[in-house]
Amino acid sequence: MASTDPDLCDPCGDPQPGDLIEIFRPAYQHWALYLGDGYIINLTPVDESQAAAMSSVKSVFSRKAVVRMQLLKEVVGSDSYRVNNKYDHNHTPLPVCEIIQRAQVLIGQEVSYDLLGSNCEHFVTLLRYGEGVSEQATRAIGAISLVTAAASAFSVLGLINTRSRNRPF
Repeated sequence: MASTDPDLCDPCGDPQPGDLIEIFRPAYQHWALYLGDGYIINLTPVDESQAAAMSSVKSVFSRKAVVRMQLLKEVVGSDSYRVNNKYDHNHTPLPVCEIIQRAQVLIGQEVSYDLLGSNCEHFVTLLRYGEGVSEQATRAIGAISLVTAAASAFSVLGLINTRSRNRPF
């Protein structure tokens, strides 16, 4: 179902061919590209049924994905979604006919999947703009870097503290 939250709704209304669709899952956002007539193209794990494909957290840990054309309403299920062409302000969308052609060529193909470097948002932005972009992955990389830096700092502090306790004088 489309979101009724005014902060999530697209002011333009129904999705148009070539639009990016952000689907709000319980623990993450899934991304798809609207093809028209109620259909989207998206990445789904190789080893899951089409119906359950992107609804599980398992999907974010897959290493391979299949490009599928599915009905938007079936992929969304009971979750909410919005049209979110958020990169249009700094990336020029390709012509709609080119976006759709690029997408249709990939349907049914198996592709590499990596949560941080080649995820569903990278996939659909590559189709729309010719460049894969993922704010979600960038945020995750930043969080991982922060945790790594904090762990390193605590490790160094622990080492210094241990050395000062082991001094004989």
